[in-house]
Amino acid sequence: MSKRYIRHAAELVTCKGRTAKRGKEMSDIGLIHDGAVIIEDDKITAVGTTEELDRIVKDSPEYEVIDATGKAVMPGFVDSHTHFLFGGYRADEFGWRLKGDSYMSIMERGGGINATVVPTRNASVDDFVALGLERMNRMLEFGVTTVEGKSGYGMDHDTEIRMLEAYKKLNESHPVDVVSTFLGPHSVLPEWKGKEREFLDYMLTEVMPEVKEKGLAEFADIFTEKGVFDVPDSEYYLTKAAEMGFKLKVHADEITPGFGASEMAARVGAFSADHLLKASDEGIRMMAEGRTISTVLPLTAFCLREPYAPARKMIDSGCAVAMASDLNPGSCFSNSIPLMIATGCIYMNMSIEEVITAMTINGAAAVDRADQIGSIEEGKQADIIFLKFPSIQYLPYHTGVNLVETVIKSGKTVYHKEW
Repeated sequence: MSKRYIRHAAELVTCKGRTAKRGKEMSDIGLIHDGAVIIEDDKITAVGTTEELDRIVKDSPEYEVIDATGKAVMPGFVDSHTHFLFGGYRADEFGWRLKGDSYMSIMERGGGINATVVPTRNASVDDFVALGLERMNRMLEFGVTTVEGKSGYGMDHDTEIRMLEAYKKLNESHPVDVVSTFLGPHSVLPEWKGKEREFLDYMLTEVMPEVKEKGLAEFADIFTEKGVFDVPDSEYYLTKAAEMGFKLKVHADEITPGFGASEMAARVGAFSADHLLKASDEGIRMMAEGRTISTVLPLTAFCLREPYAPARKMIDSGCAVAMASDLNPGSCFSNSIPLMIATGCIYMNMSIEEVITAMTINGAAAVDRADQIGSIEEGKQADIIFLKFPSIQYLPYHTGVNLVETVIKSGKTVYHKEW
């Protein structure tokens, strides 16, 4: 048995809990000064002050001692919404947006999600795995220890299956854990325009049974938006997906005010409603009263020059807010954790404690892993990161700079940066 003992952490952020934190609870990150953690194999077995845990270890040679003097130590980040497998890039569209073209106008003239379909359909499983490994290495450097990955750039049987097979291989071969989501209804291709319900039935009958049989995805997601899938069609799809045994997620209220997607997400019991730039007061109320996590994606708003999701209102209303990157080839080709932290604290009026909660235990809850990861406490998987500085206050203060020095994943050191 491998035994490791982390001691003298200047600040130990535990984020203790096995469910999502809501409202005011998000400020409670369980901070321990001069903190310590005992790890046995891949699990955390004790958490407390160095003085308390020294009594357990008692200079035993069984333990590898890790000195965290001058470091803040916290749970690994959970990036609970990404599209990190895709073919091709859309740098030209970014330039168009800088000149004033809207996301929807670009989509209407053949850009947007549909522009990624051809290069993605031309990619093999091996191509996806090679791209994924490179991107996951960058995630690890930022302190991400679990990531959600969506399909959705094929929107046909073969490509969707290949994407999900690649996610499965990446989960088996890379230290970062991958939670897979089926997003076949990511857009409406020209040949399906006006036949959205038929397209959903194609996904439900021709693609998703195989996804389920092979264990390729845990969640099902849909882009509920004006000009894509309306609320009745989305609810139909999600209800059928739940009957098949999929857990649910929703791309909700990103562009059109009052569209009702967050209300629908809460109504069907989705684990998370994501984006929420245009979420209504009623949608916020329903998410707060239900179990649905309100996942905000500030890097997408930043890249699109759109107003940020009303995270402050959500927290004050009692929502459980998670924060994720939305890494994708179009609206947000970024997974910068430091930029997410900066936007959350500076522009979304969130405290650093709330941001950390949103990116750890609440992110874990959004992928149904809050009982396993997202906090530093007994029985949880030992996914732990060390910061260069002694306090979490440096995360927004050293603005936009990666402060992650060391990453421990399942009890093993998998990344260390030499400063």
